[in-house]
Amino acid sequence: MVKTPIYFDHAATTPLCKEALEKMTPYFSEIFGNPNSQHVFGRESVKAVDEARDTIAKIINCKPNELYFTSGGTESDNWAFRGIAEAYSNKGKHLIISPLEHAAMLSTAKALVKEGFEVDYMKVDSEGFIDLEHLKTLIRPDTIFIGCMLANNEVGTIEPIKEMAKIAKEHGIISFTDAVQAAGVIKTDVKELGVDLMSMSSHKIYGPKGCGALYVRNGIKINNLINGGHQERMKRGGTTNVPAIVGFAEAFKIAEREREENFKYVSALRDKFINRVINEVPYVKLNGPRENRLPANADFSFEYIEGESILFSLDLAGIAVSSGSACSSGSLEPSHVLLALGLPEALAHGSIRFSFGKHNTEEEIDYAVDVLRDSVKKLREMSPLFKVEGEIKYV
Repeated sequence: MVKTPIYFDHAATTPLCKEALEKMTPYFSEIFGNPNSQHVFGRESVKAVDEARDTIAKIINCKPNELYFTSGGTESDNWAFRGIAEAYSNKGKHLIISPLEHAAMLSTAKALVKEGFEVDYMKVDSEGFIDLEHLKTLIRPDTIFIGCMLANNEVGTIEPIKEMAKIAKEHGIISFTDAVQAAGVIKTDVKELGVDLMSMSSHKIYGPKGCGALYVRNGIKINNLINGGHQERMKRGGTTNVPAIVGFAEAFKIAEREREENFKYVSALRDKFINRVINEVPYVKLNGPRENRLPANADFSFEYIEGESILFSLDLAGIAVSSGSACSSGSLEPSHVLLALGLPEALAHGSIRFSFGKHNTEEEIDYAVDVLRDSVKKLREMSPLFKVEGEIKYV
C-alpha cells in the first residue's frame, strides 16, 4: 500500500534537507550577530556568510566577489534585468528575452517598456527551444541585454544558453540566464556557459525559502535594485539572512555532490511515468522534448478536460501536482509557456505539471498513473466536450 500524500511538485519547491537545517540552526540563536556589526558576534556571522559564498562560487566556477545573495529567484531576475537595463541605457534601450521566461522577467519587461525601453522576444519551437537564428535577426546596434532561462520551469526544456551567450558576446551584448530550475540539477558552470549574469534560488534544491543569489561577472555594471546599507559590498541593502545563506550553501553542496546520481534516478522515474501515461491515457500530449529535458519534469496536456479538474481529483487521492508554474497557477489564464509552444488555448487549459524528487519511489509513480488514468476517464465521461472518435479502450 502506497503511503499518501505523495509530493510531485518539486519544481514549485522542495522540502528542506536535514543537513541544511542542522547547519542553519545555530545561526537562529547561538550565533545570532548581525554581519554588519563590528564585534565578535558580527564577525562570527560574517565568517559563515563568507564560507557560504566561497562554497557556492566554487560550484558555479566564479570568484566569490562575483556572487551576491538575494531573497530568491524573483529578486535576482528583477535585479539582473532592471539593473542592466538602467546601467547601460546610455548605450541603448533594446532588450531581448524569450517568451517562456518566469513571471519575474515578463513582468519586469512590461514595466521597462512603460519606462521607454523596447523588448523583443525570441521565437521558440514546439518543444520550447529558442531559435538562435531568429535571435540574430533581432539584434540591433542599441541592443544591450539578451536573456533566457537555462531550463524551463513548466515544460523542462534545457536551453542552448552557451550558444546564446556566444552570440551575445560576439555583438558586445550582456547575456543573462535564469538558472533557478537548473542549479544543483544540471551543471551550471558560468565560465562554460559564458553568461555575464545568472540567477539561482535555494528552495528548489532542498534549501530554505527566502534565499537566492545573483552571479555578476566582474566588469559588468549593474544598478542597485534595493538600496540601503553596506551589505553585499554596497550592492544590495538589507540585513543579511545568515541562517538561510548558510542553509543554501549546504543544500547546494549536497545537490552538487549527488547531482549525477540524482539525475539518473529521477530521470528513470520520469521516463517510467511518461511512458505509462502515453501508453495508458488516450488523447494526451507530452509538452516539451524527450531529450534535453530536466530530469524531474513531466508536463502533459489532456484533451477535453480542464487541468484544474485533474489537479483536484489527484489531490483528493493524496497526490500533489501543479497546473503550471507555481507563481502563476492561481491565474485562470492558460500557460503563456504552452501558448508560446503553439498549443491551442483549450489544450493549454488542460495541462498538468508533474515534477519528481529524489525521495519519490517507483511505487508512487505506479500509484499516480493508476489514479490519473481513472480520474481522466471519469472526468471525460462528465465532459460535454468529449466526443469519442472510434473505440477507446481504457486499460
